[in-house]
Amino acid sequence: MTEHRIYRMSVAKVYPALVAKAERKGRTKAEVDQIIAWLTGYDAAALAAQLANNTDYEHFFTQAPALNPARADIRGVVCGVRVEAITDPVMREIRYLDKLIDELAKGKTMEKILHRQPAKV
Repeated sequence: MTEHRIYRMSVAKVYPALVAKAERKGRTKAEVDQIIAWLTGYDAAALAAQLANNTDYEHFFTQAPALNPARADIRGVVCGVRVEAITDPVMREIRYLDKLIDELAKGKTMEKILHRQPAKV
């Protein structure tokens, strides 16, 4: 498995870019935090701790308290790649977050972004 540079990147470095992308489109930091909480299970205090500790992206996702089972229903293209076709588990988690932030920036309501049913196993 190829180690991607983004795995070692601090979430604290990426997070402001996610917030800025949302805010440029009239959305809020609170909505970004809500998406992160839905996807990973990090509450506000846990997210703040991850940011303060400069946790890298790989550990942010592999140590997430409660990855949402409905995330497997996230579909679409991000960075020219279909999210559902990504086989590397960590990269897929990263792209799930990217896709949700893209949906937020494109004006989708929070209800539509987060109202996914868990995938059937």
